[in-house]
Parts: sequence; C-alpha cells; structure tokens
Amino acid sequence: MIDSLCDHAGEENIAVAAFYYDFLSQQEQSINNIVGAILKQLVGRGGVAKDIREAFQKAKKEVGGRGPRLVDLMGMLKTTIASLPRVFICIDALDECLPKCLPELLESLRDIVRESPSTRIFLTGRHHVGEDVRRYFAKAVVVPISPNPDDIRNYVEMRLDRDAEPEAMTNDLRADIVRVILEKISNMCVGHLTSPLYQ
Repeated sequence: MIDSLCDHAGEENIAVAAFYYDFLSQQEQSINNIVGAILKQLVGRGGVAKDIREAFQKAKKEVGGRGPRLVDLMGMLKTTIASLPRVFICIDALDECLPKCLPELLESLRDIVRESPSTRIFLTGRHHVGEDVRRYFAKAVVVPISPNPDDIRNYVEMRLDRDAEPEAMTNDLRADIVRVILEKISNMCVGHLTSPLYQ
C-alpha cells in the first residue's frame, strides 16, 4: 500500500508519511517520536518553514535539549500539512502501540483530519484495536485482510533459496519449515487482522 502511494506521489502531487510500530521498540515509540517522524517525512518534501526551524532551535536550547512538546509538534505538523495539496499518513501495526499511548495518538490523528480534509489516515492492526479506532473515527472504513498462503509460501521459499549455508538443509527440513510457518501464520491471522482506512 505504502509503495503504491509513493509510486503515485510525484505524478499526483501526494505527500506520503509512514510509521511502523515495532513490538521490540515500544518504549522508544512515544507519541512525540511518532509525530516527529511523520513531520520529518513531510517537511522533507520541501524547504523547512522558518517557524518550524525556530521551534526546534528553541527546544534544543532548553534544559537537556528535551525537544519540542507534543502540542508544538502537532502545531508544526498541521502547518506543514496545510501547505501540501494531499497527504496520506500510514501507520502500520497499530496494535503494537502501547495501550496508554493509543488514545492520545488517535486523538491527534483525528485532530489532523478535522483541520485538513485532504488528509487521509491509513492504519493497519489486529482486530482488537478496531473498537479504539472507531471511537475516534466514526466513519472509518474497515477492510479485513488475511495473508495469502501462496504469497507466504513463495516468500519463505525465496528466503530459503538465499540461505548462506544451503548444504545444511535437507529437502525434508525445508518442507517442514514451509509447512510450520504456513500453519502458524494461518492460525495467528484468521479473523484477527484489519486494515482500516480512515477519512
């Protein structure tokens, strides 16, 4: 999805920003860091506005160089988005967001969409975050997705073909690896993955 948006970004004057939640980095993925990462990607499309540059310089001079507060980052992000014709913000694996941070993130995204009707929010996550999302985005379009077993098989086999030590694997071991991965993914994903597109 992100690749497709990026492919059309230049020709259709679309700005795309993406963030991927990583279970192993939950503590570092604060809402400030997420909003900052999105801002950095959108600002990177052109020159940095003077007020944004000044806000970062001011924050660096404060005690410990703490960085801008969320209210400041949100203001900068809204200003940046207002200068762009069309924006897509994509956040993948929303279910990996710390539960204590999720309401603030969703509220911030809702505020962006309210002030910028040309902005679209695309979120992916397992089924259990759907209720939280609908609380903030009443008009959410939810598209259930599940992995295609043939795609997974092709990917696993491609990775196995690139193994640095191919002689260490027998045909039986290779078949077992593919079979177990397909079983695990099938059991893990059935009915649990949603891909919402929020207006």
